[in-house]
Amino acid sequence: MTLKPLADRVVVKAVEAEETTKTGIVLPGAAKEKPQVMEVVAVGPGGVIDGKEVIMTVNVGDKVITSKYSGTEVKCDGTEYCIVKQADILAIVE
Repeated sequence: MTLKPLADRVVVKAVEAEETTKTGIVLPGAAKEKPQVMEVVAVGPGGVIDGKEVIMTVNVGDKVITSKYSGTEVKCDGTEYCIVKQADILAIVE
């Protein structure tokens, strides 16, 4: 099963969090924060939404930072995804 977002929606997947700190300390599972860096898996077509034209500026494969409490979390084929509006994407990580 695949997820195909509609309108100005974007499907993102969390990028695995680092398990060690920069100084080499291994973090237990409970100490890790929810990652804010996500990878774009699918992009909706954009179009006219609420009377305004929305042009999609993110592409599949981009690494992005999303608002902390945005989107709807879904599970598909054992993988967790989050569906967010493009407006909830704060930055593209290069």
